[in-house]
Amino acid sequence: MAIPLFHLAFPVDNLAKARAFYGDLLGCPEGRSAADWVDFDFYGHQIVAHLAPDEVGHRATSDVDGHQVPVRHFGAILSMSEWESLADKLRKADTRFIIEPHVRFKGQAGEQATMFFLDPCGNALEFKSFQDMSQVFAK
Repeated sequence: MAIPLFHLAFPVDNLAKARAFYGDLLGCPEGRSAADWVDFDFYGHQIVAHLAPDEVGHRATSDVDGHQVPVRHFGAILSMSEWESLADKLRKADTRFIIEPHVRFKGQAGEQATMFFLDPCGNALEFKSFQDMSQVFAK
């Protein structure tokens, strides 16, 4: 059975900054656009940056494995080599991490590599990877 694609719309305060971050830094090809929104191919899924300056940023956190995780966030689960490459690319771009790249839940069900950072509009992103993909939904 094919996995359905997801669609996510999110606010930005500047489309040029969104294009530079999602398109140039993260390497997400741009799709359709209009004066106040732009589609991106986010690892095979459709995300849409909508110009809505009053809606940007994260406001709340939740404790997860000793870190304050932004409650409102999105991202992708990558292979470990893709995750490591992205972490290196973000470091070289002087990205400020909310939570530095590390392994969470070591030795427990759901062990995963994870990192959190903000896009230039203040939206939180998490990218993660599992050595064992069967652990994605492990309890």
